[in-house]
Order: sequence, then C-alpha cells, then structure tokens
Amino acid sequence: MSNIDVKSVNAIRVLAADAIQKAKSGHPGLPLGSAAMAYELWAKHMNHNPANPDWPNRDRFILSGGHGSTLLYALLHLFGYGLTIEDMKQFRQSGSLTPGHPEYRHTVGVEATTGPLGAGMGMAVGMAMAEAHLAAEFNKEGYNVVDHYTFVLGGDGCMMEGISSECMSLAGTLGLGKLIVLYDSNNISIEGSTDIAFTEDVKKRFEAFGFQTLVVEDGNDLEEIGKAIEEAKADKTRPTMITVKTQIGYGCPAKQGTASAHGEPLGEENVAALKENLGYPADKDFYVPDDVYANYKELAKAGAAAEEAWNKLFAEYCAKFPEMEEKWETYHNDDAKAADLLTSEAFWAYEDQPEATRNLSGVMINRIKDMFPNFIGGSADLAPSNKTNMAGAGDFSKADYSGRNLHFGVREIAMGAIGNGLALHGGLRPYIATFFVFSDYVKPMARLAAIMKLPVTYVFTHDSIGVGEDGPTHEPIEQLAMFRSMPGFHVWRPADATETAAAWYAALNFKTPTALALTRQNLPQLPGSSKDAILGGYVVDDSVKEVPDVILLASGSEVSLAVEAKAVLKQDGMDVRVVSMPCMDVFEAQSDKYKEEVLPRACRKRVAIEALSEFGWGKYVGLDGKCIGMKTFGASAPYSVLFPQFGFTVDNIVETVKSL
Repeated sequence: MSNIDVKSVNAIRVLAADAIQKAKSGHPGLPLGSAAMAYELWAKHMNHNPANPDWPNRDRFILSGGHGSTLLYALLHLFGYGLTIEDMKQFRQSGSLTPGHPEYRHTVGVEATTGPLGAGMGMAVGMAMAEAHLAAEFNKEGYNVVDHYTFVLGGDGCMMEGISSECMSLAGTLGLGKLIVLYDSNNISIEGSTDIAFTEDVKKRFEAFGFQTLVVEDGNDLEEIGKAIEEAKADKTRPTMITVKTQIGYGCPAKQGTASAHGEPLGEENVAALKENLGYPADKDFYVPDDVYANYKELAKAGAAAEEAWNKLFAEYCAKFPEMEEKWETYHNDDAKAADLLTSEAFWAYEDQPEATRNLSGVMINRIKDMFPNFIGGSADLAPSNKTNMAGAGDFSKADYSGRNLHFGVREIAMGAIGNGLALHGGLRPYIATFFVFSDYVKPMARLAAIMKLPVTYVFTHDSIGVGEDGPTHEPIEQLAMFRSMPGFHVWRPADATETAAAWYAALNFKTPTALALTRQNLPQLPGSSKDAILGGYVVDDSVKEVPDVILLASGSEVSLAVEAKAVLKQDGMDVRVVSMPCMDVFEAQSDKYKEEVLPRACRKRVAIEALSEFGWGKYVGLDGKCIGMKTFGASAPYSVLFPQFGFTVDNIVETVKSL
C-alpha cells in the first residue's frame, strides 16, 4: 500500500469528519470505517468518468447506507465531479448540494436517493437486471456495448432490513453476475453491539441465496479488498457479496468501534485527534494536500480513457449494425413516440361491452409492448390476476435475460425497489404490479420513486370492496387516499376503457411515478367518457345549465353509478352534472379557469361517491356537500352484496342528494 494511497483514503475521512462537525449533525461512523474500501473500488476497479457522469456504460455505485453520505460527497469532490470544497462545508444546509442523505438529480454523481436502509440494495438489483436485459438486447460478438457492473455498499442495518433478503434472494436466483455487494461489517448499531438483535451468519445467508461470498478481514487492507473485487468480477454466473470487516469511526481514538460514532459529530477535540492520528494537521479544516488532489486527478484519467475506448467501440458498432443504432435511439429517446399515442386510433380503441379495468389494462399493456420494445415489467406472483403478462415477450430468467416479463415472486417491497433501479439505469420503461391492498408493502419504495421523479408505473388491481369474497384483509380502503397524499405521485382510478387508456397514456408521458387502481369486477363503457380524462377530472355527463343544481363526483367503478343516479334525479326535476375524477393531482394541475368550468363554485350541492375511504374528497364537496364512502374495513361477500350493504346504490345517492 503506497503512501499516497494511505493519504488519499485518509482525505476521505478528514473531509467527512470536518463536514459533519461543521454541520453539528451527521453520521461519521460509516465514512471513517468504509473509506478504504470505497477508495479502492473507485480508484482501481470501477469504470466511471467524472467528466461525463452520465456515460451509459459506466459502472454504477449505490450507497445503500445513505446516512454515510459524506463518504460519497468526499469521493465526488476528490475525483472531480464538480462538488467543491465549499459544497462540503455546506453539508446539511438549506439549498446545498450536500444534503443529509444522497439525492438523485440533486447532486451530480449520485445514482439513487438512499437513506431508508436496504432500499439501495433493491435498487442495485434493479440496475443489474437492467444491465443484463440491455446486454442481451444489444451486444453482438466482439461488441459488448452494454457491459458494466453494479456495486452497492451497505452495513449491518441494510442486512437486517427484510428488503435485503427479498431482493438478494431474487438476485441469486437470476444469477446476476454483474452485481457486487460490499458489506461494511462493523458489528455496531445505534443501540450498541449488533449482538443484541442480529447474530445470524450473513455470509451463509447469501450463500443460500446463490451468491459467491468473500471475506476481507481487515477493512483497511487495500490489496485484499482489491483482490476480492477482482475475484467477484471473475465470477460471471453468480452475484458476489464481499464482507469487509471494518471498525466504525476508524481513526478516532475515543470513538472508534463504539455506537456513539454512528450518528453524531465526533466533537472538535476528537476531530483534531483523528487528524493527528491519520497524519493530517489538526489545526486545518477541510484540508487536502496537493499531492492527494493530484493523485485523484490522475486516477480519474482511467475513467476518461475507458469511456473513450467505449465511444470508439460504439461508433464502430453503429457503423456495422445501423439497425442497432436505431434501436438504441428508440430505447433511450422515445418521448416523442409516447406523445404520439394521443392521436393513435389503435391505442384508444375498445370493444363496447362491460369489462373490468384490470382486463382493459392488460389489453393496453399488450398494445404498449408492441409499440415500445423497452417496455418491461411484471408482478409479485400475481400476473394472471393483475393481467400484466405480455404475450410473446418471453420471461426474464437466468437462462434468458432478453425476456420482458419479470417474475418477482412474493416480494412486494423488493419489487418496488427493483422497479426504481430499472428506471434509474436508463433505457427501459418499467412497470410493476400487485393487488392494491398489498401496495402497503410497495409504498416506501414508491415514495422514493416520487422523490426521485422516476416514471415507474404501478398496476394495482382489485381496487376496492369490489374484491368481495376475500374480505377485509384484501379489500383496500385507505390506500387510495394514501397514494393521493404523496407529492409528485399520480394515482389514476379509471372508470372504463377510455379512461384506462388515458391512465396509461399519462404513465408513459408524465415524468412521475404513476399508479393505476383497477377493478376486479366488470364496468360498463360510458358514453360520455373521452380523452379529456387525461386532464385528471372532466365532465362525463353534463347538466343543461352552466351552473347545475347538483354535481356528482366519482372515480372508477362508482362513475357509472353516478350516471345512473343522475337519470333518476332528472325525473325529479334536478339538473345534475356528473364529474369523473380519475386523477385528483392532475386535475389540480389544470388552470383555475378549467377547474371552475368543471366544478363551478356557485354550485354548492355536491356528492362524492367512492368505494374507499372518503378522505381527500372534502376539498371538492365543501362544507355543504356529502361523501358516500367507506368508514369500515369492508366484509367478506360477493361484491354484488357488498355494494348495496355499504350504500353504493343509485337509491342511496338519490337520497343523499335530496338530503342536502
């Protein structure tokens, strides 16, 4: 181990400690303990080019233990990604490029937003799956234009979280040989030794998953870490987990190996002691010697050379296989094609007969897969019920990575993270699916998708008490309100074929995560439904007067009920407007003029109907209006019994209107 390598590793530690101390907030334990393995990886084994952070064939690095963000920020600064020393000094401050946990799209070089422990593990699996699929689609003999690794670094907390077992079990099953997990094993958690709650043999667990498992006994031994990484790369048929045994807070005499090093600043005296211990001047903050900067600059040249070689290879590839260049462009730049769906007759076509929206979505999925070859996805062991299988598209497996149907098994939270990873990688349009009630398992990863603005599509079927016989455990009540409440997340509940097409159009065009809440039971095709559904809310059956006597609002399966109720109320001399609200967020994004046209303030008699929680409808019905919704968890019976039992009938809507 050269002296410059030692100084370069310690520069990471010193910068991390100084940033945390200045902020008086942060987690020094992981950066100090993991600095050596991170340096060895980034410096000598990972293809990345600071001059072009978006190089398509770069190796990906995800810091699953996102609390150790200063480790990543120090690397980005030292390697020249544009993160300045001033940015390091603004750690955890308002508007800075160095927030408390890494944020995708916010800081250049951050591949994924992490922080919830284990999430990065799942997203890394998604990235590795994307690499495997794209390699199968694009690589030709002598032209491996898709050929890169996914590295993920996490600690004991990541390994405790159930998501890590879910996603790594699937990774082993799929034989993702380009996935390498670096396990920062320091045996310390916030509450003390991991022995109080975590005594299993993680290495054996990963062996059972089908991983190659390697161990580095000394987390500061760069040579052994390097050998392990190269051994991991050499195994092309299995993912690898490298256990690197470290000391949390390494280098700080008073804190090293203790729980207190995890999540609080070291203190000024301890930072000074750390610097002295590591051979850095104790009286200089944010100090990096010139020879260390020069070393990192030299190391970065290898990444630039790697990209230059790839660019040359890719140019030759395009010249030899012009049809593949066109295909590459289709995979990576298809926004215009998605926008054209608005005028595609084939996309919007439907049969005029009652149909469950889950079935209609299945039809749309199979149309989309023919229009978009990079459309890929699947279900958590529910594809026959979710109607998410793509006919003739093949199954993604260890034997054939070209398949576009993904089988996640019963692993909803891992599926959510993998969906994020597929989107983060680039080149693919992913969707994932399960029953709506099990979206509770998906939600934490969907939340990260919303934060990152990832266009992942969630197909949530069996969307209300219409589930029927399976009873309260399988009947979603509060889930729709939960997803509607999430910023930057669009949830659609379509009422018929046209609205289902509108929801899929939005999913393919809006740069947000999008969920479709779909029925199990058949629904009629509505004469008044139209492409206006893409506006989120629209008049599906209008009143005679500009300002109606009554407005009925509904989504999904209850829109047809509202239309039927209007006909009855008309006989009683009431002028009624029916508004379908498939997506509240998108409706809210429309102009005030449009919203006033649909929901004129002058009409205060309003009733909202939805076979889920009433929460969220108050802003539309106002103080004078009423909601017909669920106030309990439902029951087990055929849906034809449950709807009348809980008040979802024409008669109850009419009575509610008359009671206003």
